[in-house]
This record gives sequence, structure tokens and C-alpha cells, in this order.
Amino acid sequence: MTTPHASSHAPGESASKNVSDSTEDQRIVGLIARRLVPFLALIYVVAYVDRTVVGFAKLHMNAAIGLSDAAYGLGAGLFFVGYFLCEVPSNLALSRFGARVWFARILFTWGAITMAMALVSGPKSFYALRFLLGAAEAGLYPGILYFLTHWFPLRHRARVIGLLVLAQPIAGIVTGPIAGALLETHGFFGLSNWQTLFVVSGLPAVLLCVPTLRLLPEAPAHAPWLGAAERRWIERELARDQHAYRLDAQPDTHRNPFSVLKDRRVLLLALLFLPFPLCIYGLSLWLPTIIKAFGVSDATAGLLSAVPYLFAVAGLLIVPRHSDRHRERYGHIVVVSGVAALTMAASAWVHAPALQLLFICLTAFSIYSIQAVVWALPGEFLTGASAAVGIAAINSLANLGGYLGPYGIGIIKDATGSLAAGLYFLAATLVFAALVTFAVRAALRTPPRRAGDLAGEAR
Repeated sequence: MTTPHASSHAPGESASKNVSDSTEDQRIVGLIARRLVPFLALIYVVAYVDRTVVGFAKLHMNAAIGLSDAAYGLGAGLFFVGYFLCEVPSNLALSRFGARVWFARILFTWGAITMAMALVSGPKSFYALRFLLGAAEAGLYPGILYFLTHWFPLRHRARVIGLLVLAQPIAGIVTGPIAGALLETHGFFGLSNWQTLFVVSGLPAVLLCVPTLRLLPEAPAHAPWLGAAERRWIERELARDQHAYRLDAQPDTHRNPFSVLKDRRVLLLALLFLPFPLCIYGLSLWLPTIIKAFGVSDATAGLLSAVPYLFAVAGLLIVPRHSDRHRERYGHIVVVSGVAALTMAASAWVHAPALQLLFICLTAFSIYSIQAVVWALPGEFLTGASAAVGIAAINSLANLGGYLGPYGIGIIKDATGSLAAGLYFLAATLVFAALVTFAVRAALRTPPRRAGDLAGEAR
């Protein structure tokens, strides 16, 4: 028996369609989204600013503390090593202590470390603080994804995740102009311009701790803005998903959620997702350098760097909604990844700054938007505590791409003296993503057999 997936007609899908088309369905989903998504997105905007602002600081920091391009790429990427090592434990802690407390802890520690980046004095301190920043922030994004599984039915998640992922390009839109303006100054309070940039970036995370503790409900049962009927609707629709996607027929992992790490589907999804953070961080952490090479000022570079993120916002508003409407995931991933590979390669091939920026914008439209579609796939087979571990494992393994992208481009630039070869490298990984999609599709259609099934066959 095959596991139903987003592009097939799952058991109970007719009833699900009737519910999804109802006014009540849209009203409740809209209510939950309005109450939760903006605040969660704000937290993620601040997180994304703090992890990527180093790309702007690099324009002055490298000379000040003696960093080569390869050393910068290594340090920028070490964030994701810390992230990788701490993400699964962080998500398990979230399931134990609750979203409010754990998100507040994450906010405070990563904000403080971002502000401490103003104190780096050489490669070693730069490496150490970037690693600690990744360890501190680990668990935020997969924790939010896990949190959302308790609120939204599966058929709405790609669109909701798409709204959440909007935080990434919005952060880019916000960071560029502010960072560019700060770098045009001589700094404040005795700090240089790049040191001031780190302090200004880290402070909002610390300030958000109190609102997180006061405003974020742990679960639908604790949300004062939900009525009894709305809570029952959430419970009923999540149970419908449990049946329609046969989550109740999956191997029993609730006693040992770590057993999900042996599931080949988790590893394949991590492999599928890896090229996207690799490209996103490879591009975003070097984007100020690419644009600065156009021969513009720091302030202009900051403004121009915001343009690709406007395209990313458009992609996130279009592609996940289209995927949800057609209940199809895999074709979207293949087509959008292929388009992103072509436009990324084109941005390396052309030499005119206007054309290069245009192709970077088209690449941003694709690679940001398709993440939300990929993140709708784990809900087809993960539930309960296994979902907390599985989602964190997929994200932590895939986010190693955030280490490989910036570091790989730094090594390639040092070796060739040009960023073009690094962009070709990113394009090749997107072709790889399109090919892996077919393996993921086959794996999710064939659920793993349980020991009892094997014993029955033997008899």
C-alpha cells in the first residue's frame, strides 16, 4: 500500500476538500495565521538579520581584523556547524519546556552573542563567536515548524510556511539599507561602523524575550482568542490528517523518537533540502561583495542588495499558494529548482551589472519560494515527538549547506580571483536538488515496513 502524498488522492480527501472549501475552514485558518504568523515571522526576521549581517560587516571588518576571503567564508559558515550540532537537542528541549520559554531563551542568547561580535579581534575570535551564534540559534526554525504542526492542517501548511519564510527576504530588505547607512558613518559610542552594526543588529533579539513570554500561546488549548468550537475544529482536522496520511500506520516511534533518524525518508529530505540553504547563504553572505564590485558606495550597495529580496517575497506569495491549490509538490520542486539553476548560472556568465542583478533577482524568486513547498513534505509521515526530532534532523543536516556555500565560494574566489566560478558551483547544486526530488517522491510513496509485517510475510 502506498502512502498518500500531496499530489495524490489520499483516503478521506473528498471530505477534506469539502472542509477546505468551506467558509468556516478559511475563517479559522485565517484567524490562527493572523494571530501567530506575524509574531513568529518577526522573530525569524531578527534571527535572519543576525546571521547574515556579517556579509555587510565584512566590507570593513576584514581589513580591520585581518581576515582573508577564505577565512571569512569559513567563519561565516561555522554558524551552521554549531547549528547542526545543537538543533536536535534544542527541538527536544522545546517539546519539554514549551515554545514560549524555549524561544525566549534562544532569542536572548543569540542576541547577546551577535552584540559580542563587535569584540572580534582576529580570525580565532571570529570563528568562535560565529560557531556560538549558530549553537545559540539552533532549534528556532525547526521549532517554529514543529509548533505549527499543532495548529494547522497539512493541506494549509505550504502556504503558512511560505508566509513564515517571507521573513528571510524581508530581513534582507531591512538589513541592506540599514547596514549600508551605518557603514557610511564612523560608528557610535566609541565603536567603529562595523562594530556598531553588530550591536544594533543583536539588540532587538534581546528585547523580544519579554513579548515572547507574554504573547505566544503554547497550544490551541491555551489560546484565549480561540473558542471551544474552533479548538474542536483544529483537533478534528489534525485527526483527519492522521488518518488520511496514515500517520497512525507509521512505525511506533513515540517511545524512542530518535528512531526516526534511521528513516531513509528523513535522510533523503535532508539531501533534497541541502542545496537551498547552500545557495541562499552562499549568495546572501556574498551579495554585498558582488554588488560592491559594481563600483558603488556602501549606502548604494545596501539599497541594491534589497532588490533581490523583493523578488523573493513575490516568489513566496506565488509558488507555495500555487502548490497548495493544485495539491502538487514534486513537479513544483523540479521546475523551480531547474529555473533557479539556469538563472544562477546566467548571473555568473553575464558581465553587465544590471543583467547580473536581474538574474540574481530571478534566482532569489525561485530558491526562497520553493523552500516552503519542500517543508510541506515531512508532515506526510512525521507526527508527535518524532516530528520534533525528524524536522530538526532534516533542517540541521540540510543547513550544513549554509556552511558549504559561503566557505566554498570563499575558497573558489581565493583560488580564481573571481566570484563567477562560485556561482556556477551554486547552480550545479540546484540541478542536484531537481534530480533528488525523484528519489524523495518514490520514497514517500513507499512507507517502511514494520517488524510485524515482516514476521507475517515470513509465516
